[in-house]
Amino acid sequence: MARWSFTRDPVAFLDAAGGVLSADPLVATVVATVAERYAARAADPAWTPPDELRWFATAFDASGAAVGAAMRTHPSPPHPPFVLPCPEEAAVALARTLHDRGEEVGGVNGAAPAVSVVAEELARLGGARVVEDMATRIFEVTDVAPMASPPGHLRRARPDDVAVCSDWFDRFDAEADAQAGREPGPAGRVDSRRVPERVAAGTLWVWEVDSEPVHASVLEPPAYGMSRVALVYTPPEHRGHGYAARAVAELAAARLGEGSRVCLFADRDNPVSTGVYERIGFRAAVDTADLLLVQD
Repeated sequence: MARWSFTRDPVAFLDAAGGVLSADPLVATVVATVAERYAARAADPAWTPPDELRWFATAFDASGAAVGAAMRTHPSPPHPPFVLPCPEEAAVALARTLHDRGEEVGGVNGAAPAVSVVAEELARLGGARVVEDMATRIFEVTDVAPMASPPGHLRRARPDDVAVCSDWFDRFDAEADAQAGREPGPAGRVDSRRVPERVAAGTLWVWEVDSEPVHASVLEPPAYGMSRVALVYTPPEHRGHGYAARAVAELAAARLGEGSRVCLFADRDNPVSTGVYERIGFRAAVDTADLLLVQD
């Protein structure tokens, strides 16, 4: 039976799970990026893990080889763990371990099929049912198609952009749900509180027209050779001008030019955003999902 080892030390986690993360940097992109971000902070002797960093975990088989990884670092309820692909017995073992630890788990995010196995076992143990909050998919681009050049230009966000970008990201979840034609899901999928941190790190970008930001995107630093574009948002009053397509294309092309692979997550139920990414050259690679555990 697989066993899971838990830690709040991101450096120890990267040491234990590095083989799993490096074996498939595409599917591991979220866990790898988050773990490396925390590991960089852990270099400060005064650093202590924040409350939102509940754990990183590595699965080991009977021979002691690492066969899976997961984390629970989401800052907003229901604080869903993020699960990477692993053998079915390891996914079941994770659910049973979390149940035995007394953790309240109201949702699970991650790659199929492991995310469903974990969620279904947790639901069985806790008398809940599994509901799909959002069906997502990882896309990768290897060759960026030429995009139209709308007015304005792409630049890194500055401190004076924090207020507007925070407001945009506060609106992100509800507008994404509406655009996908579904009922509003849990608030807080996007954590707008991290906007100042992203500005300081240089990972938040805006498209500016006549000195006014009209679009925002995040470009995460590479982890195991994989970069991820995230939080692509244009407010309704500025949509239809090609800002998002051009911004994402420029970010992807720049990172590809540096020798990194580039991916992003897209909402499978949102034909607008998916269509934009496909025109840029992104191609579907891995299905993922955000699942909720609902008590009747």
